[in-house]
Amino acid sequence: MKSFMPNQPWPPVPEFASGGWQATPEPAEGVITWNINTTCNYRCGYCTQRFLDNRTRWAQDTAAFLQAFARLPGKWEIKLSGGEPFLHPTLLEIVSGLARMGHFVSVVTNFSASEERLLDFLQAASRQLRVFSASLHLEYIDTEAKLEQFMAKGLFVQNQLPPGGSFNVTCVATQTVLPQLAGLQQRFAEAGLRLKVQPEKQGRDVISYTAEEATQLTMLGGHNGLGTISHHFANRPCWAGAKSFTLDDLGNAWRCYPARRYRAQYLGNFLTDSFQLAQGPSPCLYQYCNCTVPIERNMMPRHRAED
Repeated sequence: MKSFMPNQPWPPVPEFASGGWQATPEPAEGVITWNINTTCNYRCGYCTQRFLDNRTRWAQDTAAFLQAFARLPGKWEIKLSGGEPFLHPTLLEIVSGLARMGHFVSVVTNFSASEERLLDFLQAASRQLRVFSASLHLEYIDTEAKLEQFMAKGLFVQNQLPPGGSFNVTCVATQTVLPQLAGLQQRFAEAGLRLKVQPEKQGRDVISYTAEEATQLTMLGGHNGLGTISHHFANRPCWAGAKSFTLDDLGNAWRCYPARRYRAQYLGNFLTDSFQLAQGPSPCLYQYCNCTVPIERNMMPRHRAED
């Protein structure tokens, strides 16, 4: 069976331009963020995908995708998102297939699926489930009864996790929602659930929060609990492209989310011979990174070498 061959390495970080950043050791596992569909049953006012021309696409050639994942070198964490991944008609086939290969499975969902559907997913992922992330959309969870149901469902999933698996809730900190988040975060914590906040984005960038709002957001943990509202990683050597990439429902692969947004650093189509991984780390080219995968998965350094 054909294996994906590494591409020619991208230019290394020149010492004079690296700003003292040194690449992290090669990660033991790779990470793929796969948007398996554009279909979603929600239409949130802050959704970055709400302007897509086609909100009904889904990755249709499940067998071809699974064959492509089987050709990847080593073990990878496949982060499934959408759209809403639980609307994908072959989600369980995809998850069970990835788990049988020994890859890990994570998911980002609006958590509207039934407990029965959630349990089927948990059984398909089995011990390979890594992260289950449920998005709290207060435009839809807009009553006390719905919030209680959401939390109960969260505890149901959390109690089913395999060893090493984790569950968290995320909520977009719109300027309307922001005043409620401290109380919600405490309430979730008292129930035994972790609630992380994410800044609102419009277009490619974080919205303009006031100084007071920015302080509130930082006190809530910042973006995904990392203490910062906007991540600026330009010039840091990053393993994205070699040990992580983003994938769409058509099989198109880019080095990372910012690269996909700017249609740059294209890795080819994952389902064809055109797909090639980079050989090693290379400098981040983007002033703002809207994804926390590289910093959370040690794909890039957190501190300069001299610090």
